[in-house]
Amino acid sequence: MSKNVADFFACDVFNDEVMKARLPKPVYKAMTKTRKMGTPLDPTYADVVANAIKDWAIEHGATHYTHWFQPMTGSTAEKHDSFISPTENGMVIMNFSGKELVKGEPDASSFPSGGLRQTCSARGYTAWDPTSYCFVKEGSLYIPTVFVSYTGEALDKKTPLLRSMDALSQQAVRILRLFGNTTTTKVTSTVGPEQEYFLIDKKMYDQREDLIMTGRTLFGAMPPKGQELEDQYFANLKPRIAAFMSDLDETLWKVGVFATTKHNEVAPAQHEMAPVFTTTNISTDQNELAMEIMEKVALKHDLVCLLHEKPFDGVNGSGKHNNWSIGTNDGQNLLDPGSTPMENMQFLTFLCAVIKGIDEYADLLRISAASAGNDHRLGANEAPPAIISIFMGEELQGVLDALEAGTSYKSESKVFEIGVDALPAFPKDSTDRNRTSPFAFTGNRFEFRMVGSSDNIGCPNFQLNTIVAGELCEIADKMENVPADKFDEELKSLLVSIIKEHKRIIFNGNGYSQEWVEEAEKRGLPNYKSTVDCVPHYADAKNVALFEKFGVLSKAEIDARAEIQLENYAKTINIEALTMIDMAKKKYIPTCIAYSKELCDTISAKKALDICTSVETDIAKKITALTKQAYEATSKLEEVTAKASAIETSAEDMAKSYRFDVIPVMDELRAAVDALEVITPSEKWPVPAYSDIIFNV
Repeated sequence: MSKNVADFFACDVFNDEVMKARLPKPVYKAMTKTRKMGTPLDPTYADVVANAIKDWAIEHGATHYTHWFQPMTGSTAEKHDSFISPTENGMVIMNFSGKELVKGEPDASSFPSGGLRQTCSARGYTAWDPTSYCFVKEGSLYIPTVFVSYTGEALDKKTPLLRSMDALSQQAVRILRLFGNTTTTKVTSTVGPEQEYFLIDKKMYDQREDLIMTGRTLFGAMPPKGQELEDQYFANLKPRIAAFMSDLDETLWKVGVFATTKHNEVAPAQHEMAPVFTTTNISTDQNELAMEIMEKVALKHDLVCLLHEKPFDGVNGSGKHNNWSIGTNDGQNLLDPGSTPMENMQFLTFLCAVIKGIDEYADLLRISAASAGNDHRLGANEAPPAIISIFMGEELQGVLDALEAGTSYKSESKVFEIGVDALPAFPKDSTDRNRTSPFAFTGNRFEFRMVGSSDNIGCPNFQLNTIVAGELCEIADKMENVPADKFDEELKSLLVSIIKEHKRIIFNGNGYSQEWVEEAEKRGLPNYKSTVDCVPHYADAKNVALFEKFGVLSKAEIDARAEIQLENYAKTINIEALTMIDMAKKKYIPTCIAYSKELCDTISAKKALDICTSVETDIAKKITALTKQAYEATSKLEEVTAKASAIETSAEDMAKSYRFDVIPVMDELRAAVDALEVITPSEKWPVPAYSDIIFNV
């Protein structure tokens, strides 16, 4: 294959270039309008588009097609049907109708619905999303779709995202009209998700039941070296990793994913892939596709890609930094402050809308990143704390302070002087980076750092879109009838009131410090430390009102999502607890009993020879005591897990039992087993240790 990426980029994508070449001009124009403006596609064009897609897909090796959707399971779903249609002579022709392109009918009862559907009400529909490109992969045509129930409720993660994008566009255009913009007809949120992940040797993976069953190590003592030397970050790529990344890039590029950055991350065996930003809908689809491809490409290199938020205790976990911005269809980035942000009232309006929204709906952002896996990650090792706050940086903070005080702000020099004559000066960014902030302004976008590495980014982004749409709507409602001669004065007064009322959400310091926890409490900011603390607030009245106002989610859809999230949390912890019990009973406890017996036999033999046995005796006592602790913790874990799984009152009650009754016992069992690992000979330990896994690629 040519190494000129432009020669093969998106070669397996039915993109605009292919449409232009294969569709009749009126159909192509209609498709372009649908993709760019969100206008409905004329149903009479569906057969024409379907036939063109089918012919192109067959040329690219496809024999089947699938409606590719994102149910509430946390992964994508697909059912493959062939293009074949029987003929009278016993042969087949390849056929694909507009109806098959536009609509599918999977079984809705078999996917999580949070009570929206029952087994006796199984019908659900997938519907083609023409704003995201179709592509060919592994012999099938993939058609991005939404997934809804027979009665129209959203059963997926794409539907509310598309609804929120429409809401944001409508309200943002209202704001732009206030500033005299008559050319912009659509505003779109854009995202560039930085995807972190771990790569480990498959042979090591295959020996760890906990990694296979749960995606993370439930046991494991820290090795002598972790990440404390900070020598992994941006280090030279090992040949095996470089080969994987090269293969990954080519595979992603062929299906149109804008992969651009690759490097080693902070923890041993941890890495990152980052794409160029694109519209939120396409970026979400591409990130889901990228995660799937990363796992498959890794296996080709005898590696396993771990997307769990905290696969190894004691080192960095993996996030997915969600770089979110808003742009117009005529080329403006609405979060770009420009060279004089103090005078850029349009930018300040959008900025204040974000500030107000994040303060009022911090719980929704926290919920959007809540999971059993992410609970282990948040709060340290460059993962943000559970307290939502906004980092503004020195310059924007100065602008907001000056606006509030009614004074002026003059930007300092933006040229960075290195102090070496041979090195050129270069422009300095308007903000530093704060790695402890959950929601940081980084020049012309906000970086939501709380999102977990395995998360579907559709969730945080539909929340963000809707939150900001709500605030823009409020501003537009207040300003649209203000006379032109009073507009500037009234707008400035409104923005000042927003800053005064909501500046508590802004924090530019160390988010890991205890001082910030105490200060956040004084400010009245919520601190939801775990999934079970925040998810019940999904259905708070203010949140329901926001989503229903813009038609993004109904009360029933919100309740369903909260229930699914809590059920998933409980099921995840249940699987982890059962895996720990299985490993303790079948691997760790028998191993340690055998080693203890071996030590006792040695002690007896040495006593018979009148040889000192103090060392063996000391080790045997420690092994015996810790094995007893592990055995007792295992028995206790069996008991509390059984009680938690038997709870039938509500998903919330069950989730709380797993959080407060089961997890503490899991921690007890792990502590005992990890202590045993440290004093048991490595050749006797039944599974690969951390030092074997994270330093062996």
